[in-house]
Amino acid sequence: MRPIAVDPASPLSLPAPAEPPRRAPVPLLASVVPIVGAGALALVTGSYAMLWFAALGPLIAVATLLDGARAARRDRRRTDREAAAARDRVADEIRLRHDAERAALEVRHPDAGSLCFTDAGVWRPVPGRREAIVVGRGSQASALRVTGGGDGTDDAALRARAMRLDGAPVTVPLTDGVAVVGPEPLAEAVLRALVLQVCLSRSPDELRVLPGVGEDRSWVRELPHTVSRSADTPTLVICGPDASPTSSVDVVIARAVPGQHVPPRCGAVLTLTGPTQATLQHAGESQTVGVEAVSLVQAHAVARALAARAGGGGDGEGPVLLADLLPAGAPPAAVRGSLTAVIGRSGRSPVSIDLVGDGPHAVVAGVTGSGKSELLTTWVTSLCATHPPGELTFLLVDFKGGTAFEPLRALPHVAGIITDLDEAGARRAVESLRAELRRREGALAAAGVRDIRDERGDLARLVIVVDEFAALLGMHPDLHAVFTDVAARGRALGMHLILGTQRASGVVRDALLANCPLRVSLRVTDAADSRAVVGTDAAAALPGGAQARGIALVRRAADHEPQRLRVALADAELIAAVGERCAPVPAVRRPWLPELSTRIELADLLGSGDRLGEGELVIGLADEPDRQRQSRVALGARERGLVVTGAAGTGRSTALRTLAAQVADDGLLIVPSDLEGAWDAVERAQHAPPGTVVVVDDLDALIGRYPLDHAQVVAERLERLARGAGDAGVRLLVGVQRPAGASARIAELIPRRLLLASATRSDHLAAGGTPELWRRDLPPGRGELDGRAVQVALTGGLRMPPTEDVPRWHPSDRLTGLVVRNGAALPASRDGHRIIDVRSVVEPAELRDARGTVVVGDPEAWQRAWRVLDAVRDAGELLIDAACAPDYRALTGDRELPPYCTPAAGRGWRILPGVPSSRVQWMPAAR
Repeated sequence: MRPIAVDPASPLSLPAPAEPPRRAPVPLLASVVPIVGAGALALVTGSYAMLWFAALGPLIAVATLLDGARAARRDRRRTDREAAAARDRVADEIRLRHDAERAALEVRHPDAGSLCFTDAGVWRPVPGRREAIVVGRGSQASALRVTGGGDGTDDAALRARAMRLDGAPVTVPLTDGVAVVGPEPLAEAVLRALVLQVCLSRSPDELRVLPGVGEDRSWVRELPHTVSRSADTPTLVICGPDASPTSSVDVVIARAVPGQHVPPRCGAVLTLTGPTQATLQHAGESQTVGVEAVSLVQAHAVARALAARAGGGGDGEGPVLLADLLPAGAPPAAVRGSLTAVIGRSGRSPVSIDLVGDGPHAVVAGVTGSGKSELLTTWVTSLCATHPPGELTFLLVDFKGGTAFEPLRALPHVAGIITDLDEAGARRAVESLRAELRRREGALAAAGVRDIRDERGDLARLVIVVDEFAALLGMHPDLHAVFTDVAARGRALGMHLILGTQRASGVVRDALLANCPLRVSLRVTDAADSRAVVGTDAAAALPGGAQARGIALVRRAADHEPQRLRVALADAELIAAVGERCAPVPAVRRPWLPELSTRIELADLLGSGDRLGEGELVIGLADEPDRQRQSRVALGARERGLVVTGAAGTGRSTALRTLAAQVADDGLLIVPSDLEGAWDAVERAQHAPPGTVVVVDDLDALIGRYPLDHAQVVAERLERLARGAGDAGVRLLVGVQRPAGASARIAELIPRRLLLASATRSDHLAAGGTPELWRRDLPPGRGELDGRAVQVALTGGLRMPPTEDVPRWHPSDRLTGLVVRNGAALPASRDGHRIIDVRSVVEPAELRDARGTVVVGDPEAWQRAWRVLDAVRDAGELLIDAACAPDYRALTGDRELPPYCTPAAGRGWRILPGVPSSRVQWMPAAR
């Protein structure tokens, strides 16, 4: 076999197709010369027999053409043989290049069988291998390209063959998840091959495997990956047909039954079509692949081999159980003023640290998989085992998925666990720590002591434990100031911090790190992180792997060098025993209040707290976590009003109803939703007496429903009302969906604004909200007011003002002009009055004695008969139908807009000399 080119992906080239042979020309000269010679001989000799020589010319020409054709065929066969040989050489090169490319892919992405037969590849960190899983072998695009050649089918087939690599490993991203669909025995065999492939690629300290609920897979329990208990370790769960993986797992490999839904979190689906064939569906594409299957006996053998491999190596120091280090029987009496806890063992000696004496605060650093979460769990359990809940409480903050501290929830010392799954709740709890500082300062001052170590200061110590401090700050960077404040003032007040982080350098600022003299570091990857925590590079040199998990360095303020230890493990039995030993005890005090209720009755708020000032209107209950209180919030009597923003369903109208329900009927002016009533109410509001509360809901939609002229007048009146509301003693309560245009100008004049739920954070910020208070899932009535979260109080139904009836118009005895769009549709008489068309009136004098006559016409006809129009305006009454609103000013000469009338409702305006126009019902509304 000849050697492969250095770059298997370098292009190959086919020879250019041979030029077709040129057709031999007809030998005209060779044909003509015999003819001329034969003629000359015949003339010289006088013998006509010489003319037979003339036939030699055509014979020579035909022979010459036949000889050229034979030579052309010989050349064409030779070029065809050379092209075929070149194609064979390129085909051989393609096969060799494809073999090399396939071999490289198999080394990078081996399946379970390849890993078993090449033991050197097990758990080896090959770039890209751990991020993908081989689901089978099939055809995929090759990096090889063939250039040149012609348009023939052979050359085209060769170029296409070079572009596809058959029998290559087909991979999908591991985190996409895989579902195997098929009969149970065969699907289970394929599932075993996929799981074992992942376990052969990743060591137990890089992957945790869960067998799935209700599935009998004994071979899974033999894998060393099932005993990985670090919450930092990525998790693979094996699901059956009826299982549904939780969101906390990282990888899902599932078996599904044909005809049923594929379990969630499975982006790749292998549908088995035979013992070794399947159809792969992934990323919207489908292809046929050859799958790998592993029998149950083989799975057990591979699992045992991996378990044996995991058991070898290490530093010879086995796991340490915390239960073996704690004293048997009743715990010894804790020394007041100390928080000593056993956390591990160095050689044969237990290692203890005192959070008070060595602290008062601590930093724990370690990369993913080093055992940081186990250390924090052990530390908390050890303290709970030696200190009663009345003397020590914990606030646990888990910002890496919410599962690290879940086993500790049953301990009576734990006041609460907050996670990144509840972003708003986590922020409230951390902000409450400042209020806890003030509360403790007040309690110590009331007891006449300066430090919690004084027996007269009856306060339990509070330890705040944070797992993944960097993640917490990444989500809430402004909370770093809260922790810095606690670190600076917490020693005397009995508040202590234990901050767990993957990196200390660049995450924990110097002001906070300076107050954390107790340092613990597990393995880190950067020497700068090691120096920042323990002062040396030793933590960066700690070994990795499953057996090295839990090896740590601890350095107290008085230590010259860090001490190496093996962290003890607190199992579930020990945690349960510690909890039972302390029970029953009263619930410990939580440093934060529960979240605001989604339903708060107005009657409850009116009857609680201090008495309301005269004219104050209760809005709801405000959440103030930084003061550890929830207080009633109200609108003052001398304030301009309140703007409530929010879409439909957010509680905007409920907030306005709550405020309006507290106002007496004679001091309340509600702008209704119908346009005529809203026009009249806004006009009355211009002259409202002091103490009046004007309520306008859905202002932006209300203005948008008016015609342009009327909308402008309504907006100007409300803007004028808002501008002078404070001086006039009038309060304006406005509800808008999204301030824009005229509604935005009105809202800007009212300082206080209640921001209910917004669709996006940008909408919330544009309305003037605080970024931290925006939530996607706010309940109705929950919003922001004055930088605080507020829940609007609920009240009963609101009595709406009765709708005023529009006066019915009847023709009077005086001359009446009626302007309508279609005068021909009117009867010849009405109520005994004669009805005539304005076009039939020649001179105004004809109408001098026409009392009880109604002159009808459309706007154009009335404007043409302008003298008749002047006569009607001077001596009679003019009635203009609402459908003629665009012509109102031209017909009346009045610059002021008339009251709004609903078109197509049989309404119009009645104009009398010297009297403002009024709205009337001049004919029944159209049905």
